[in-house]
Amino acid sequence: MSARVQKLLKEYPSMVRERTCLAHQIAHFRGITAEEVIESMYTPLMDGERVQTSGTSNKTAQIALNYQERMERINREWYEQIEKELQSVNDEIVFLESAMASLSGKCAAVLHDMVVNRLSWNELAEKHYVSRSMIAKYRKKAIVEVERLYSKRDADTLRFILG
Repeated sequence: MSARVQKLLKEYPSMVRERTCLAHQIAHFRGITAEEVIESMYTPLMDGERVQTSGTSNKTAQIALNYQERMERINREWYEQIEKELQSVNDEIVFLESAMASLSGKCAAVLHDMVVNRLSWNELAEKHYVSRSMIAKYRKKAIVEVERLYSKRDADTLRFILG
């Protein structure tokens, strides 16, 4: 059986939680403040030994001119990174859910109840009126079918990239 698909099925609940957290981060994104940017930019300039006699340094003037631009760039890059992570997790969840939904026979319903609804094997057997060994057979067959769909997706992606 496919270790990749088994891992995805096991990690499905945590992927859904991660998607929820990332969506919440985007919805409530504030970024860093101007003060945090200024503090990060204001580090002593070590050009060697010298005694500073003036109250303002070149570094202070540079910070004053550049902090807004830097703050906007940092916040934009941070937001874009969260968006990329959300898109990646969401794509994986959507593909896995569609792969599970497209399974043949009772495999789709059994795997959905197992992975999404997180029913125990006893609950699955009772709900679907089959034995635990039949649940195991459905699970094994479902994993093989889902692995075929992932392999096809991988092949299509590779063909697109190379072609």
